[in-house]
Amino acid sequence: MSFPIKQQVLNDILAKRDLTDVSRTTIRQCAAIAAEMEKAAGEKFLRLEVGVPGLAPGQVGVDAQKAALDNGIASIYPAISGLPELKENASRFIKAFINVDINPECIIPTVGSMQAGMNLTLECSQLDPKKDTMLYINPGFAPHMMQAAVQGIKYEQFDIFSYRGEKLRDKLEEYCSKGNIVALVYSNPNNPTWVCLTDEELQIIGEMANKYDMIVLEDHAYMCMDFRTDKSVPFEPPFQPTVARYTDNYVFMISGSKIFSYAGERIAVVAFSNKLFNREYPALRERYNIGRMGDNFIFTYLYVASSGTSHSAQHALSAMMKAAADGTYKFVDEVREYGRRAKITKEIFLKYGFSIIYDKDGDNDLADGFYYTIGYHGMSDSELLNDLMLCGISAITLNTTGSKQPGIRACVSQLNSEWHIQALDERLKLFVELQKSKK
Repeated sequence: MSFPIKQQVLNDILAKRDLTDVSRTTIRQCAAIAAEMEKAAGEKFLRLEVGVPGLAPGQVGVDAQKAALDNGIASIYPAISGLPELKENASRFIKAFINVDINPECIIPTVGSMQAGMNLTLECSQLDPKKDTMLYINPGFAPHMMQAAVQGIKYEQFDIFSYRGEKLRDKLEEYCSKGNIVALVYSNPNNPTWVCLTDEELQIIGEMANKYDMIVLEDHAYMCMDFRTDKSVPFEPPFQPTVARYTDNYVFMISGSKIFSYAGERIAVVAFSNKLFNREYPALRERYNIGRMGDNFIFTYLYVASSGTSHSAQHALSAMMKAAADGTYKFVDEVREYGRRAKITKEIFLKYGFSIIYDKDGDNDLADGFYYTIGYHGMSDSELLNDLMLCGISAITLNTTGSKQPGIRACVSQLNSEWHIQALDERLKLFVELQKSKK
């Protein structure tokens, strides 16, 4: 069998998995469906659904982790608050590329940003009995909202598509004025759209955080990967944009997965603002007898979640952050490859009549990076993904990310050869022919 695959094949695979709509699948479900369809077709799919790194891991990290293991670190429990040299190097790394001063004690390693987000969501929900709701700027990383849902924590969300610039203020005011919003969550650059919040928008968020005593959880999974300006030189502008320039009510989540291609070791850091780390919350004191937000994060939530983070992986992240701040590990130059892939593949989609859905940051065209969003002549999420799958292309739909716009997210990380580029062109041509055959 070749492409397009018969509709019944996809229907049978969905039925076997007790699914009725391919557009309502999670990333992992979509990947599993694509794997089965590959077997049916006898040809490889173009895998646009999973945002895994498509580059080699930072060698300085690999070497440091190997050395730590050779020195017997695997038999020693890691300090739950983190390896001292990692905390120091992370503080310097943040200064070098974000230009924000955070004390080492306020930086804690976690088992990826996934654990960071899970525990921060729980902690925020317990800070103030009157504030019991998280707020998400969407489209977003779907597991962020799922973290609230599985813990029984209330949450609100909105699609930023119609609320860029000053319009964002009114939208945030609509939610925050209710008095129940404890924290706001977003990634910048954004997954799945690659929208990058402007300085105007970050200032609005900071002002709202100050006005309503709201915490901002800022996910820097793709920091310095807006390639429209060169953020590759440590300690020199331009720096990674951040809400931290406008409020002290922030927490960073910085993962090694994408910026250092170190996803397999599940390593990240949480960086509290100096003020927020030391802030006393009576509700935490009453519940856990630990009142400071930072201490409670470490000795309550992290303790019961994992009792610390992989010792050897901390050595790896420490070495990569140190080398990056020293200027000897040019991680931005390496990940710039994603921008090249995005530019090439976007042009192919546009050639066949697709459109970029989230296409602007203010007056500027969207950057080329790890992700972008695609629509096709008003087709619904379900129709679009269904027919792309029949043509050998897997992706996730935007409705799973909190978007109100019909379309898909394209991740370029696995489009890493000339074969992939040629196959994309051929299969999109086939997709167009499939649409014509339905008329």
